Amino acid sequence: MAANLYNLFADEVKSVRFRRHYSDATFGEKLKHVAKVAGKKVIYPALLLHYMLKSDTVPLKAKLILSAALGYFILPIDFIPDFAPLVGFTDDLGVLALIIRQMAVYVTPEIRTQAREHLRKWFGETDHRELDEYEREYVNS
Repeated sequence: MAANLYNLFADEVKSVRFRRHYSDATFGEKLKHVAKVAGKKVIYPALLLHYMLKSDTVPLKAKLILSAALGYFILPIDFIPDFAPLVGFTDDLGVLALIIRQMAVYVTPEIRTQAREHLRKWFGETDHRELDEYEREYVNS
């Protein structure tokens, strides 16, 4: 299933419906509304993808996949509605983690620092070991 889902985001024609939902403004609004509910485990990979998308070192094909995955994250209607208690962000986390696994080569120290700094603004001081553990989960799952 993971390969099929990745292929959906990698297919330029099929992923356009997700990509059109992504913009800096819609991403920022989504974070404002869901950060505390979704938690660091969901927001951190979203920020990693967001900063990979902004990076000059990430190729266009990868950026199309990143924008489709972030568009899915922003979409108000997805497989499991975000307002569903406890499980609402499970599908979002699954998509974000899948894309990070596929794009891990593009997670540079600069991108990691940007995402962690942004996360600190939302959640205050965060234990870097906790974020390191999340990254191991995303990359090695």
